[in-house]
Amino acid sequence: MGVWKNAGMRDTELYERLLGLKEPWKVKPAKMAVEGWCAEVDVGSAERTIWASPESKQRLHIHGWERRNWRHLDTCGFTTVITAEVPRVKDEKGQTETVVVPWAEKFSRFTRCFEAFGVEVLRAARSLSDACELLSISWDQAHRIMERAVARGLERRCLEELHAVGIDEKSFLSGQSYVSVLSDPKGSRVLEVTEGRERASAERLFESVALEQRENVEAVVMDMSAAFQAASEAKMPQAEIVHDRFHVAKHLNEAVDKVRRTEHRELQGEGEETLKGSKFLFLFAPENLDSERRARLRDLLNSDLKVGRAWTLKEQFRHFWERANARTALSFFKEWYARAVRSRLKPMIAAAKMLKRHLLNLLNYHHYRLTNATAEGLNSRIQAIKADARGFRSFHNFRTRILFFLGKLDLSPV
Repeated sequence: MGVWKNAGMRDTELYERLLGLKEPWKVKPAKMAVEGWCAEVDVGSAERTIWASPESKQRLHIHGWERRNWRHLDTCGFTTVITAEVPRVKDEKGQTETVVVPWAEKFSRFTRCFEAFGVEVLRAARSLSDACELLSISWDQAHRIMERAVARGLERRCLEELHAVGIDEKSFLSGQSYVSVLSDPKGSRVLEVTEGRERASAERLFESVALEQRENVEAVVMDMSAAFQAASEAKMPQAEIVHDRFHVAKHLNEAVDKVRRTEHRELQGEGEETLKGSKFLFLFAPENLDSERRARLRDLLNSDLKVGRAWTLKEQFRHFWERANARTALSFFKEWYARAVRSRLKPMIAAAKMLKRHLLNLLNYHHYRLTNATAEGLNSRIQAIKADARGFRSFHNFRTRILFFLGKLDLSPV
């Protein structure tokens, strides 16, 4: 069995090593308040220390001293607090500021060790409330830890291998407003979030990626938003736009439902309730229905209904994505489009014409095989973050949480 070489280490030496202290900082003997289960570790600087600017190495003049406290990792069950008299100095420009201590980041009231632990707990906990309870900190303190972590992570982030991005919108403030989210479809991470869904918002998102990295992006996955498309063409003109198959399915589903609603009203006028309660039968893929609903759908499709013809057109379009290449996909589209415009179903004709206007970007799918499935998955997790916080009033806080949990950033303070 091995023996610790430092078995006789004093508590002062232990804390100096844990805090990574170097001259002029020294730890004084720790005070243990047993009743309050609190350990106070006092750190001081050597007498006659000459304080110098880290940049210019010029001597700084002491303007005063300020006692500060930092929460540290618990010691054997004792809540541990680091205290120190920190000098306030005047720099070369005559501005007064407090010296940044080596065991904590500027403006933080936690040591680097505690923040590193806090980041891991916040990431792993089922909810923010659980993390705060475990760490014995407030929601505001937890948010400050996340805020500093995100700032560090964004500074360190490297996007050299970014060849595709996805852009999507997400409701904010109970659907009264929106945010736009830029994601990395291959890395399954959020790159940035901004308020709004207009062109200016999308341009800000694209500008969050460095110019030299933007120039390497080959494809942008998006829905058919004119604002997103214009922003992409302005900020990433070399990138091809790929329209997302999930949003195409949404448009076709909406067209089918318009046909169903109109036909349902017509049938009700004749005293029939054939389509009552049938909405989701026509919106879900047949394989996602249980046996009872599949049987009812089959009966309705055999009843020569307009919605049945609309549903068939919608389902046939799924084969567009399965084609081997853009050439065969184009051939398929021409045949499908001819059937759609001859259907005499106005919503389906309007949907087909809309798809034709965006045909080039639809065909780009067959070059890149990209979808916004990653963005849709991230949207679900963003919704969970929103629910955990019981909604957000501040966009800044919302953005911080999204990037903390979904940005795949290096958040460690050490």
